[in-house]
Amino acid sequence: MTPLPVSRLTVLACWLVLVLIWFVPLGWRALFSPDEGRYASIGLAMLQSGDWITPRLNGLLYFEKPIFQYWVTAASLAVFGINEFAARFWPATSGFLTIVAVGFTARRLWGPLSGAYAALLAAGTTWISANSHFLTLDMGLTFFQALSLCAFLIAQSDDAKERERRNAMWVCWAAMAGATLSKGLVGIVIPGATLVLYSLLQRQFGFWRRMHWGSGLLIYFGLAAPWFIAVSLKNPGFFDFFFIREHFRRFLTDEARRTGEAWYFVPVLLLGAMPWTTMLPQWLWGGSQREKSEAFQPARVLVIWSVFIFLFFSVSRSKLPSYILPMFPALALLGAYWLPRADPRRLRWHLLAPAAFWLVAVGAWFVTDWFVSETQPLTVVRPFMDMLASSGLVALLACVLAWWLLGRGRKLVAVALVSFASVMGVSTVMLGHDHYSYQMRSSKNVAAILEPYGTDVPVFAIRFYDQSMPFYLRRPVTLVDYRDEFTYGQNAAPDLWIPTVEGFVDRWQSLPRAAAVMTPDIYAQMLERKLPMRLVYEDPRRRVVVKPEEVKP
Repeated sequence: MTPLPVSRLTVLACWLVLVLIWFVPLGWRALFSPDEGRYASIGLAMLQSGDWITPRLNGLLYFEKPIFQYWVTAASLAVFGINEFAARFWPATSGFLTIVAVGFTARRLWGPLSGAYAALLAAGTTWISANSHFLTLDMGLTFFQALSLCAFLIAQSDDAKERERRNAMWVCWAAMAGATLSKGLVGIVIPGATLVLYSLLQRQFGFWRRMHWGSGLLIYFGLAAPWFIAVSLKNPGFFDFFFIREHFRRFLTDEARRTGEAWYFVPVLLLGAMPWTTMLPQWLWGGSQREKSEAFQPARVLVIWSVFIFLFFSVSRSKLPSYILPMFPALALLGAYWLPRADPRRLRWHLLAPAAFWLVAVGAWFVTDWFVSETQPLTVVRPFMDMLASSGLVALLACVLAWWLLGRGRKLVAVALVSFASVMGVSTVMLGHDHYSYQMRSSKNVAAILEPYGTDVPVFAIRFYDQSMPFYLRRPVTLVDYRDEFTYGQNAAPDLWIPTVEGFVDRWQSLPRAAAVMTPDIYAQMLERKLPMRLVYEDPRRRVVVKPEEVKP
């Protein structure tokens, strides 16, 4: 229980700085398609319709994920307005709360110094920071899973009092309900598998009797079950689609078309754990060491949790880089368990990996032209490379100062310096990427061009769909010859889309006012057919047209 070598005022100042650099830039970037646009649009549709049971994407039923984040996003848009800050508020908040949770837990288990290390390691972890500032469901899931893990570790610690044990287990059950409402059955599969494996490997079974099963299950089902029941009653096809297709078939088959090799998550782990990557073997080895056989061993639980998540998603037939995000808070806790005993001078060598990474990033600036292509023009590549190089220079300076501090035994200050440099670096790189996303992967500019034509003008998306269009237009678009993830909703409401391009042409001819977004090849076809239209915007991916008589000065 080593005390902190800094004052409370210093700690408060660090938290304040983290809050500022964590939340302030949220609204500085356009929403990026597909994920950011998709989840912002669903939240906006929920707010506009007042239907808090059935999620809809672009006006069509959408049951691929549960409801919790849509609720929070809709509430955030209601409070902060319809903007990017509000859309990203929950991922950023859940990421920040994850940092708080691991810091509090490490402090409770191993003392104030470990608590400080846990918070700094979690905040500085690239994959936690990046996913906290990018609108997906994975950071919300990670927060609830981290909270369930942290609450369980506190509840089962050997020195926990009965009241603390009960309250912590109640938090654990509630957090598992939140995880289930965030992304489905994985919210209970990961905690459950971790505990079974720990029992078998450690040959400890006493904690199963301290789970508060009666009240815990009441909390879990009382929070998680009502929405699943309500949405199933309202939409009879939900159960089969959500539980069978989106869970078992996605995990066991290639239906989702997100396959990858068995080593798919290796680079994600190595890059996502930056700048602490080279410390991971020591964290995992230190946590796997056996303590007193009769004592509950939190570090071993953390190792099993991390390894299981990595292996579980590695064998899945559906893979995305963010799937292993829930293992990173556990790794931060393992680091906090190990760091107080680490030799500061030996820690200096772990700075070489992040320094080399950022040195390469700075060097890439000198060969910017290598990354220019027809779909990535210099106008979007150059700002990104400028930001990347700037981040690299700041991070390199932080590594140099941290080396100097570690040589003088200032371990906590050195870790804090590297952590804050990492957070700022991730945020800066994402701001640089906005130049690309705004022009190439967002509909913010398209919505601005179509705004003068009025909100009652129908907009068609022909064999092309940008997920951010409904959010920036503030209304759905009519899909033409485009299915992808809309198949279920289109089958349920066939009148809300147009299956063929021929059907679009007929509809277009019959309307006095209309606009359309299409691929360049479809635009060429429409020119050949002499469809009455006027081009108002183009980029390498799309063309935007309106009917000539509706153009306004």
